[in-house]
Amino acid sequence: MRIGLDIAALSEAGLVNQIIMISGDSDFVPAAKHARRSGIDFILDPMWARAADSLNEHVDGVRECVARRSENDPLHVGNIDL
Repeated sequence: MRIGLDIAALSEAGLVNQIIMISGDSDFVPAAKHARRSGIDFILDPMWARAADSLNEHVDGVRECVARRSENDPLHVGNIDL
């Protein structure tokens, strides 16, 4: 709930012009709707999971910013020998 209040406060104050939400939970639908009504570009990154259909309806776009795993990236956590 706290992050929803933060989204609403940032939107109302005009402190941001874009929010990227890393989640797919439908609990964020009210926050996304409020931000969009305030003119904020609301992007969703569900991190390879399936986002709730109700949340997909209330965002400006869905974008996966991080590739799942790159076989040729030596710095990817999956490729580091510990």
